[in-house]
Amino acid sequence: MNSEKENFQSKNYISKSIFYRLSQFVGFLIGARFFVAILLTFALYVSTFFLFNQDETFRNFVFDFKVHGIIFCTVITILAGGIINQFYDLEKDHVVKPFRTRIQSFIKQKYFLYAYLALTAISLGVAWMISHKVFAFFLVYQFFMWFYSHKLSRLLIINNLTFVSLTLYPFFGMMVYYETFSKKVLLMAIFLFLILLCIDIVKDMLTKSVDKAFGYTTIPNFFKSRNTQIIIISLLIITMAVSMKLILKTGITGFMAYYFTGGLFVMILCIYLLLDSSRKSKFFTLNILRFWVFVGIMAMLLNGIENKL
Repeated sequence: MNSEKENFQSKNYISKSIFYRLSQFVGFLIGARFFVAILLTFALYVSTFFLFNQDETFRNFVFDFKVHGIIFCTVITILAGGIINQFYDLEKDHVVKPFRTRIQSFIKQKYFLYAYLALTAISLGVAWMISHKVFAFFLVYQFFMWFYSHKLSRLLIINNLTFVSLTLYPFFGMMVYYETFSKKVLLMAIFLFLILLCIDIVKDMLTKSVDKAFGYTTIPNFFKSRNTQIIIISLLIITMAVSMKLILKTGITGFMAYYFTGGLFVMILCIYLLLDSSRKSKFFTLNILRFWVFVGIMAMLLNGIENKL
């Protein structure tokens, strides 16, 4: 009887131990924004091969280890940035994202910091082996990742502009690396910048009271709700104007032409939703814009494959 009881306790302990380790692993992935890093990696590969580097063959691209090294450093830096951001936003996340915070609580904060330092060192080490210019590029990237979490995320307007700029920084690096400067690429960059800026401001609208309580000076808690709506709607109208410019003046064709044409209707839908001041409408607007960014990546992929064939 005692033997059966001991066996049961042993199995129960092993089961709890496996669950605890699994929770730690999931907590680390969430804390490091692993899934965001995966999406950005996919977006980087698609934009690099099909937008910035259209003349190179697929075989040459596959064996261009310098490019893979740069993208690897980017992913590691994004993971490190996610960790340091959640470290500074921990108290706020307890209120805004209780489930995520609960999962992350399986790992002590000091281990997140150890992981941050390790990832930072790996990224800079690989960047140094690629070239001194690449090392300087990622040193600047990592500094502003930390400085954004430490200070800039609490400053009015600067927080939104810095967040969006840091998101696009790796793409800008690839554009400079391949010297891909054209009117079409510039307008596409402006289009993406505006959409990401709208996403960030709408996100701040949903966390308005919490941001204010924890000392984050955002557009929604500094200006009135009506003024914030006007700002976002104005940005969406400018985004529509950029879309029209891309369609009519750059000769864009294929899936990307359909994407920017469809984007006009998406922006109109978002404007309609924002005229309703309910939290539900803001939530729908946020997820529609996020989904449209993903659709843009897929449209670029399909358009690139179509052109290569």
